[in-house]
Parts: sequence; structure tokens; C-alpha cells
Amino acid sequence: MMRRLLIAAAALALAGAPMLLRAADTPSSHDVSQQALDLFGKAMAIVKADYVEPVTDEKLIEGALSGMLNGLDPHSSYLDKAAYDEMKVQTRGEYGGLGMEVTEENNMLKVISPIDDTPAAKAGIKPGDVITKIDGEPTTDFTLSDAVAKLRGTVGTSVVVTILRQGREPFDVTLERADIKIKSVKSRLARGNVGYIRISSFVEDTDRDLRAAVDQLQKDSGNKLIGYVLDLRNDPGGLVDQAVAVCDDLLDKGDIVSIRGRQPDEVKRYSAKPGDITKGLPIVVLINGGSASASEIVAGALRDDHRAILLGTKSFGKGSVQTIIPLQGHGALRLTTARYYTPSGRSIQAEGIVPDIEVEPARIEKVAEAGTVHEADLRNALKNPDQTAAAGAAPGAAAPPVQPVPPANVPPGTKPSATPKPELEASTIGTPADYQLARAVDLLEGVSIMHASAEN
Repeated sequence: MMRRLLIAAAALALAGAPMLLRAADTPSSHDVSQQALDLFGKAMAIVKADYVEPVTDEKLIEGALSGMLNGLDPHSSYLDKAAYDEMKVQTRGEYGGLGMEVTEENNMLKVISPIDDTPAAKAGIKPGDVITKIDGEPTTDFTLSDAVAKLRGTVGTSVVVTILRQGREPFDVTLERADIKIKSVKSRLARGNVGYIRISSFVEDTDRDLRAAVDQLQKDSGNKLIGYVLDLRNDPGGLVDQAVAVCDDLLDKGDIVSIRGRQPDEVKRYSAKPGDITKGLPIVVLINGGSASASEIVAGALRDDHRAILLGTKSFGKGSVQTIIPLQGHGALRLTTARYYTPSGRSIQAEGIVPDIEVEPARIEKVAEAGTVHEADLRNALKNPDQTAAAGAAPGAAAPPVQPVPPANVPPGTKPSATPKPELEASTIGTPADYQLARAVDLLEGVSIMHASAEN
């Protein structure tokens, strides 16, 4: 029955396609599709008849969907109903789990970034760490979705992950699953007159919380701020619409990002509206190899529009957009539907953003960053279109606007929680020991002195 439904659906989809004359020995797309469906039906029938244990049609179909999506690129996937429901909760910034973004690369489960103030971050999990085992089971036996499911669980229960980190022997970390409530924006005064703002991920309330943070910093400084440091390090991304809103908050004019789909006319451009909540004060943006996706949209826009100076190390390089497409009565497809381009028309896919001022972290941090994974390292990563575009083609060139791609560039976030181990180094982000932050504040103080001298 399932096979007949699949074949019927394919036939209906192809019925309205325009017909083209073909050579007699060239199979039509309909023939190829039919052959593929026949192959799938035969394989499914064999599995149902001969697999060592009974297996349901639903399990086989969902497994086939997972394999189909996972084989496209590192960020497309099938979400079953439970995963889809949890993803919707995650984008609200509150969910149960461990607190880190993971990906699958060369059949290894790698950490893109832990999320601030979650058990993973407190336990010292670092970008680039490889999780080789979950509760003693090798992660090479799992798909990415299987591994995420293993890491998730009831709040209060524990999971043991085995970590492989460059320069160290594998070690175990016990993480207790927790109810994760992420405050994506944090702020404080640095040296009394610099506003330090950290965005750890882009969720539904990020724009609102950023505005509140700027207001509070102005009050705390007595309206004597000389500039802002926007910290996007280890920010794995999130909702595209929130990245656009954050840029709009900090820009008075200019383009923010253009999103281009499969067809040449599928381009949506976002531009800033008048009104800069920082009133034009200088901004330094901190990025590193854990800055991905939505955080790269913000960094690229502020740099291209000459609104900020970027400081740190090269970003992750994820220049694609994922759209969540619900399947009625089931889960959803998380499908890569477009690439995004910075205001200058450049794609950062698999390349990342190189900061204006490269500043390595202090030595103790640099060791932890040595194994950082970038988008280009992932299996099936999309190629950068700028490298393959036909001569004369202008990436991101103007095209008639269309309906915006739904802002659903959502991380598949998993989440660790655990008792910190003595041998794991705690993150120094945002602390007095944060060397990159200190250099950013120095830069703003230097700019302030120059402005004061010019006025005199």
C-alpha cells in the first residue's frame, strides 16, 4: 500500500510537467523516477519480509526520509514529530537537554559550539570536541538524529560522553540533563564606559532583549558610553528574522542580507530602516570559529555597511538558510532552501568571515580552539557559489523580490549538563581573563581618544 501511494504521488507530481521531445534511447525523467520508486519498493518489501525482527512501514519510511535528507548537506534533516515539537520549543529559548550544537562530519559527532550557561559550557565542552561515545556506545553507529536523541532525555537524568580533543587522550564527562532556559543576550559595563553585549544564540526574544540591554547600559554609564563590544563568539546562529532585526537595531541605513533560492528570481533583500539604537557609537564585533549562520549574517552586515570593526578569528562559514516545512500529521522537513549573501554580494559559505583585526585568544584558550570545525570541513557541505559562478555572473545581484524565505535557520541544538571536571578549562569569554575582549575595549578607547583630540 505504501509503495502504491509513493508511486501515485510521483505520477501526480509529474503529470503537469511540460513535455519535451527526447531521443528515443534517452529515458524520460518520469521513467527514471519510476525506476527509482520501483527500486525503493523492492528494497522495502525485502526488508519487511526478511529483516530479523518485524518492522513497521512508518519506521522504514521515516528512516528513508532521514537518509534522503541527511545525504543532501550537513544541515538538511527529517524531524519526526517529537523532534519537530522540541525544535519549536528551542526557538523560544527554553527547552530540556544539554546545551550544545553538534554536527556530523566524516562519520564523527563534533561540537560546533556549547551555549552559554548550559551544562555543556559549564563542563568545559569546547568547539571542535569530538564525541566518540554516548553512554559507552560508539557514535559512529548513530546518525546525527540518533545521536541527538541519545543526548536528550528527561531532566535530571545523566549521560556520559567520551570526548576526543586535540592534544589529549580521550576522557569521559558526565552531563546531567537540565531544563535549559537560555537568556540569549547578556550585558555589562567594561572598564566603566564600554557597553559589552553578548549574544549567545538568536531566538524569538533576542531583538527585544538587545534593545533592553542597550537602554540599561546607557543608564548604568550615566549616558557616558564611548562604544560597544558585540560578542558573537561561539554563537551557533538561530532565527534569520532575529539576525535581521538585530542588524536593523544597529544600522541607520544600508542592506542587511540577501537570500537567494534555487531560481534566479527567488531573491529576497532585507534593508535597514532609519534608527540606530546605539546613536552611532563605534562598535567592535567579536567572532571566532564558533560564530555561525545568523551570527555571521550580523557580522557580515555590520562590516560591509562600515558600521563595525570585526576582531577575533575566522568564523564558521555557514552561508545557507534552512526552511522548516511541516508535514501534516507527521513531523517536518528541515531543508536547505537558499544561500545568503552579505551586503557586498559575497557568499561566506564554506569560507567564513575573516575579521578586520585578527586576534588569537590567549594561549590557554588557543589550545582549546585548535580543533575548531568549520563549515567547509563537514561532509556534503555546500560549495561556495562565488567559486563556481559563471564568468560575469554577479552573486547576490539585484532581482525582483519575492515572498521571504520563512526565517527558520534553526540549529539542531543538543544540550549537555554536568559537573565540571578539574581537567577541563572553564570558558573565559566575557571575563577579565578574556584577551580578545580586552583588545576590543582597547580599540574603542583608542578611537575615543582620537575623537576627543580631533574635537580639541
